Amino acid sequence: MGEPRAPEAVAVHRLEHRREEEQKEARQHSLQMGSSTRKWTFHSSEEEDQFSAADYALAAALALTASSETSWEAQLRRQTSTVELEERGQKRVGFGNEWEKMEIAFLRTRWLLRQRRDRKALRWQTEKKVREAKELRELCSGRGPWFCIPLRSHAVWERTTVLLTCTVQASPPPQVTWYKNDMRIDLRLFPAGKYRITNNYGLLTLEIRRCTIEDAATYTVTVKNAYGQASSFAKVLVRTYLGKDAGFDSEIFKRLMFGPNVEFTSVLKPVFAREKESFSLSCLFSEDVSDAKQNIQWFRDGRLLKSSSRRQMLYADRQASLKVSCAYKEDEGLYTVQVPSPSGLREQRAYVFVRDAAAEKPGAPGSPLNVRCLNVNRDCLILTWTPPSDTRGNAITSYSIELCQGESEQWVLCHQTPGGTCRCPIQGLAEGQSYRFRVRAISRAGSSIPSKASEPVAMGDPEEARRKTEIPFDMGKTITVSTDDSEDFVTIPSPPTNVHASEIREAYVVLGWEEPRPRGKAPLTYFLEKSVIGSGTWEAINSETPVKSPRFALLDLEKGKSYVFRVRAINQHGMSDPSEPSEPIALRGKPATLPPPTQVQAFRDTQTSVSLNWDPVKDSPELLGYYIYSRKAGSSEWKTVNNKPIQGNRFTVPGLRTGQEYEFCIRSVSEAGVGESSAATEPIKVKQALAIPSAPYDFALLNCGENDMVIGWKPPKWRGGGKILGYFLDQHDSEELNWRSVNQQPIPTQICKVSDLHEGHFYEFRARAVNWAGVGELSASSSLFECKKWTMPQPGPPYGVRVFEVRATSLMLTWEPPLYQGAGPVTGYCISVQEEGSEQWKPVTPDPISDTHLRISDLQPGKTYVFHVQAVNSAGPGQPSVPTDPVLLEDKPDAREIEVGVDDEGFIYMAFEAPEAPDSSEFQWSKDYKGPPDPQRVKVEEEVNKSKIILKEPGLEDLGTYSVVVTDADEEISASHTLTEEELNKLKKLSHEIRNPVIKLISGWNVDILEQGEVRLWLEVEKLSPAAELHLIFNEQEIFSSPNRKINFVREKGLVEVIIQNLTEDDKGSYTAQLQDGKAKNQITLALVDDEFDKLLREAGAKRRDWKRKQGPHFEEPLQWKVTEDCQVLLTCKVANTKKETRFQWFFQKKEFPDGQYDPQTGAGLLCIEELSKEDKGIYRAEVSDERGEDDTILDLTGEALDAIFTELGRIGALSATPLKIQGTEEGIRLFSRVKYYNVNYMKTSWFHKEKRLESGDRVRAGTTLDEIWLHILDPKDSDKGRYTLEIAAGKEARQLSADLSGQAFEDALAEHQRLKALAIIEKNRAKVVRGLPDVATIMEDKTLCLTCVISGDPFPEISWLKNDQPITFLDRYHMEMRGSEVTITIERVNSEDSGRYGVFVKNKYGSETGQVTISVFKHGEEGKVLKV
Repeated sequence: MGEPRAPEAVAVHRLEHRREEEQKEARQHSLQMGSSTRKWTFHSSEEEDQFSAADYALAAALALTASSETSWEAQLRRQTSTVELEERGQKRVGFGNEWEKMEIAFLRTRWLLRQRRDRKALRWQTEKKVREAKELRELCSGRGPWFCIPLRSHAVWERTTVLLTCTVQASPPPQVTWYKNDMRIDLRLFPAGKYRITNNYGLLTLEIRRCTIEDAATYTVTVKNAYGQASSFAKVLVRTYLGKDAGFDSEIFKRLMFGPNVEFTSVLKPVFAREKESFSLSCLFSEDVSDAKQNIQWFRDGRLLKSSSRRQMLYADRQASLKVSCAYKEDEGLYTVQVPSPSGLREQRAYVFVRDAAAEKPGAPGSPLNVRCLNVNRDCLILTWTPPSDTRGNAITSYSIELCQGESEQWVLCHQTPGGTCRCPIQGLAEGQSYRFRVRAISRAGSSIPSKASEPVAMGDPEEARRKTEIPFDMGKTITVSTDDSEDFVTIPSPPTNVHASEIREAYVVLGWEEPRPRGKAPLTYFLEKSVIGSGTWEAINSETPVKSPRFALLDLEKGKSYVFRVRAINQHGMSDPSEPSEPIALRGKPATLPPPTQVQAFRDTQTSVSLNWDPVKDSPELLGYYIYSRKAGSSEWKTVNNKPIQGNRFTVPGLRTGQEYEFCIRSVSEAGVGESSAATEPIKVKQALAIPSAPYDFALLNCGENDMVIGWKPPKWRGGGKILGYFLDQHDSEELNWRSVNQQPIPTQICKVSDLHEGHFYEFRARAVNWAGVGELSASSSLFECKKWTMPQPGPPYGVRVFEVRATSLMLTWEPPLYQGAGPVTGYCISVQEEGSEQWKPVTPDPISDTHLRISDLQPGKTYVFHVQAVNSAGPGQPSVPTDPVLLEDKPDAREIEVGVDDEGFIYMAFEAPEAPDSSEFQWSKDYKGPPDPQRVKVEEEVNKSKIILKEPGLEDLGTYSVVVTDADEEISASHTLTEEELNKLKKLSHEIRNPVIKLISGWNVDILEQGEVRLWLEVEKLSPAAELHLIFNEQEIFSSPNRKINFVREKGLVEVIIQNLTEDDKGSYTAQLQDGKAKNQITLALVDDEFDKLLREAGAKRRDWKRKQGPHFEEPLQWKVTEDCQVLLTCKVANTKKETRFQWFFQKKEFPDGQYDPQTGAGLLCIEELSKEDKGIYRAEVSDERGEDDTILDLTGEALDAIFTELGRIGALSATPLKIQGTEEGIRLFSRVKYYNVNYMKTSWFHKEKRLESGDRVRAGTTLDEIWLHILDPKDSDKGRYTLEIAAGKEARQLSADLSGQAFEDALAEHQRLKALAIIEKNRAKVVRGLPDVATIMEDKTLCLTCVISGDPFPEISWLKNDQPITFLDRYHMEMRGSEVTITIERVNSEDSGRYGVFVKNKYGSETGQVTISVFKHGEEGKVLKV
């Protein structure tokens, strides 16, 4: 049996055996779980019901974090690692099969007990965590409020903003109420923006803006819910700056603590940008913000903006700018800029409108906006967008969707949605890829430009994050446990569950389902089937790509049918059984657009804006916002106000024209499209809304007695759109605590005498302005004024210094004299100016002026100035006035001037219109700035926003400067006009013309001869009324219409005409038209006498005869000549009013000329002269006739007409001359040019050599032919080299042609000359048969034949005779005789054998030649026949 084993070895053996059994059991369990039938191995029913795979994964993670100590089994195995294998083998041999079976059963039982113990411990730990979570939920679900962080007290400076904050916890959320000194804070009872209360998830805040002394109080916040209530309070102390007397300079302290006290010096104005273009917002500050730019923040619709590739935030010196390089409609909204300062947060707001870009095709709609991706899965998503506000009159029929993968910028059309719904599913996307989308709106007019691309979206499984759990351990470390790790091995997946329709629309259904449980670790795809209700069959749904997500959009369903669906899961091992069918699903009808909002009301806001309020659409979660539309009253065209839907139920429409009436309507926006329009608002005129005025400012002491003071101040900068009714003044003695009211009733002026004061005391003052809206803001306190009687000799300060008529380089300054005169009367005023940025005051005029007004000119445009005035008396200049507000010199684009003219009644007037003036404004006229014009000389008429003064009896007394000022306006509205004597005379002349009107004459009497020879006399005046009258006088007698003389009077055209059918001597005389239209009159006379009448009579008769001629065939175009480019002369004419029987004839010199042509179709006649010569001189005539009559046309080609033709031929010939060519000849060198025509009588030629005129001589000859002009240089030499010029003159036309006969050109021509000369010598001396031999000769038998020819050549040639190319032997009948150059051959008694071809062959050293003749011999009685050789 072997040696006994050590106890440690036995323990190790048993432990290893147990491990092997556990691994074997795990493999068997895995195989059983992978089968299609569910079977549990070594599990009790209790364990099977209580734990899941997620429990096991959680337990494994907890086990990893439970302890880091090493178990005793592992330590023991490390100690006996070398003995382990041997002992295990020995045990297996020693105990045998029975012992092994018992040990396996023991180990199995122990393993089951241990597993059950571990599971109970895990269950206990889980139940403990559940109990703790339940207790926490119960604790949080119901709890009375308590303050984690209570309110704390604050001490702040006056005009700063304080923020009270606290944190409260309660469940459910409590009701919050704020109190000030135990009085509830009702936001409606305070100015807008004074308090701001927020509750952000338990963080309670109360913001008090621009604190005043009245804001110092105890503030309490009370919170209350069903479980109790709690409160917290804090005190707010508002400090007033008392200067250095307070112990330290608080302004320096605030600057050190909070930075510079930044104020806005400009106002953000609305921006109207356009899509795809840039826009910018800029604001100016009172301090340099370069160092504090990190604290300046920009917001759009409350969301903080950051710099990007399209958006830049720039800061320079005292300016902050926001620039957008490429605007989209998504950039539209309310922009806010905020900057902190010691006195609180400063901010300004402006709305930016982004209008649609120009359409690619006229009438195409605007682009969609706000493209977003929802419900992103592995391979599909839902795309939504907002419809455009402007469809440009064509309804949207569909949308096209384009996608771009990654950053490729390659846009591909992926889908097109029918109808106007702004929601669409996108499928077939790749998992892990990033996509962007954009949308185009389509109407029958075309496609819009693309929308802004959506944000990039990455495709992935949204459930993946939910499958993972992070468990913290060991000081910040985490373990991530995924449910996929605990999934059992699954071969064939289970069917999906809960198949349902997650979204049903008009054109598609989105089907959703839950993944199978367990799903296994293998990737899943899905196979879908559909069945029409009642069909009983299932049909597979095909998709272009595998369906990976538990969502699928069905786009091809038929309307009116109900479907059920089921889904199968597929993995690498196979396909599951089908899921349970879904509930019946059918497409819905077309979604309806939302109804419009109701109770749309328009209210006045500012000079250029209107505020809109409306009741929002209720119970509409699909509402995206509202589009607003406007139109001018009386117009039918609505224009879009906003291109991005507005949230909320109020909006301010800027950019309107002051004084214009507008109507507004609103439409609701949803994914179904833009709804119907609301009812239009009542027309509203754009004017300033009535509000309380701002505070007066710049208090000044104007006079002081022993117990009284006269105080003056400037009116509010912002008057609230109404008339200032008066002021309430308060006084404060520096030795007392409280302020006292000076007056109980409003003071109508800006000065007030305050009595009952104590001499030697110091007083300060403050005031409020009053208008119809109420009492305005309280002003800041004035400086301290000492109540001490003025006794100085100099005068006091002038007051009421005002600036009017501000232009780019000039302005008008007025003021009131000082109340305190000093030692003597005021003798003048000194005006000083200070430029912005400078501390130096400069005098405007070198000497004092006596008037209380001054026009200051020659200022620099674009700069800002400040002015003050000092009164001067004998003691010198007195105290300066309060400086004016800074004045910026510029020409305002909408600045209006005084209109001067004459009205319909003939009165001279001056009018001024101010549409932007408030309703309570008055127009104050002044003459020469000394007061209102004399009511005895002028009359003032007032209209809505317009005033006019009328001069009653214009004269020299009315000359001067007329000015007008509009009261109660926030911005200065004024103008002036200087009426000069010259202008007044022009106006008086115009007034006389209006009061004594004359009908305006447009065109005086005109005489026309009509087609049939009628004579038309007519004149034209301005348009007349239907009541206008005409009296026509002929030779002092009124005439009326008759058959021979028709009179027409067209009043609406101002036309008077007389048509005389047949002009005769009886119609000679004067014609006068007397017109009257109301008061207006005019009289126009025409004299038809003497030569003028005789000429008219002849022309009318000729025109009448010509008309009669045209009743039959006639010549529409007379005979005329034309020279073509080929130098042909064409005679043309054209006949009109012809028919088939019409006859056309040509005649030359009274004889019919058959060469002419005639085309009956076109009526054109043509006679072509190929080469004109003297023989063609004569008279040409064309005649046309038929039974209706005849007509002819004559062309005289003699004298001047013929010369003109030859001149034209010469001109064309000169222009056709070809460039000079150089040619070598046997005599010399020839230069020539070819022409199409040459006539020596009408064309002159001249040759020049080196600018020297050449004449024909022994060595130079010039000549012409019909088509060539040449110059022949005989026996050329080197002196003949150079430039030759040919000048051709034809009438006024002249042309020069040149050729350079030198260099290679001369050498080539000379060589050619020498070659041709040598050939000529050879040709001259060569042996030749000159004449004598005929070609054919016949002769009768027995006759004698003599053939004689003449021979030439030097030297004299050798002579041989040939017969049939064979030499002739002169014997018997053949004889040859030579007499000088004549050679004769004689054949006696010829016979038929003598027939043949005979030739004489001559030859010398220069050449040879053969002369041939054919001899034919015929017999007696036969006819001679030519022998054919």
